[in-house]
Amino acid sequence: MPDTGEHPAKDIAGRTDEKDISVRADGHEGASPLIEAQGLGFHHPGGRWLFLGLDLSLQAGEVLAILGPNGCGKSTLLDVLLDIHRPQEGQVRKQATCSFVPQFFTPPFAYSVLDIVLMGRSTHIQTFGTPSPQDVAIARQALADLGIDDLARRDFAQLSGGQRQLVLAARALATEAPIMLLDEPTSALDVHNQDRLLTLLHRLSRERGLTILFTTHQPNHALAVAHKTLLMTQPQARFGPTATVLTVDNLKQLFDIDMIRLPAQFNGQRFENIMPVYATQLGACHARIRPPTDPKSVD
Repeated sequence: MPDTGEHPAKDIAGRTDEKDISVRADGHEGASPLIEAQGLGFHHPGGRWLFLGLDLSLQAGEVLAILGPNGCGKSTLLDVLLDIHRPQEGQVRKQATCSFVPQFFTPPFAYSVLDIVLMGRSTHIQTFGTPSPQDVAIARQALADLGIDDLARRDFAQLSGGQRQLVLAARALATEAPIMLLDEPTSALDVHNQDRLLTLLHRLSRERGLTILFTTHQPNHALAVAHKTLLMTQPQARFGPTATVLTVDNLKQLFDIDMIRLPAQFNGQRFENIMPVYATQLGACHARIRPPTDPKSVD
């Protein structure tokens, strides 16, 4: 049977599937993974399995999009990969250090944006030491890469949610870690800043060889930048090349909503978009909404 390129994890019932074949971002097989998980399983005390038998592997320069509905364990998976939680089954192997962009961060004291980004340099600064001019330059460059260098002196606590997400991404970038994990990094961003962040992730993977894992609810984000995609379906997770895994059937099973995948063309470039079909967009749901009755007009 030919390999389709999609490699589902073992499901909760214990069935096993084909073993993943590692493929680098340039399409060649055989490179050593920079981060991988094998047979990973985790549940909170007394809770159900969030995932079980989950496999993934990424090499330098590869981008992984992790998709799943609310509460499926996307953030928990990142915590397991970061060794914050210990899995009940399986193991994680990393060949390099990681940086992390959380969904939320509330500092205990008032810090400027530049101070927050400089926290990403903490592993490069000796205990009780102060940031060097090089550390400050790296932090400022990270802000510039995100297009927010004008915020450097602003109070972090006074920023909007979207601005905070960009600052936290700059902090992770300033660590210069080879692996970057981001938890729903675009959830508070407008469309322009989503594009800005996705463009940066694409550039970091291609130009600096960063390995990037990010969670999202947007299939089009995976189409835009991800070499591989992990769909956290139950009872069987799916991992493999984005073009193979991101089918409308798989997405319907994942999100319990119909999807359509449409070809598009812009400025001579051909690409595809995935769109959900909302119930209110279907003719059967287009019931007329009657205006409220004016009590004065009632006899």
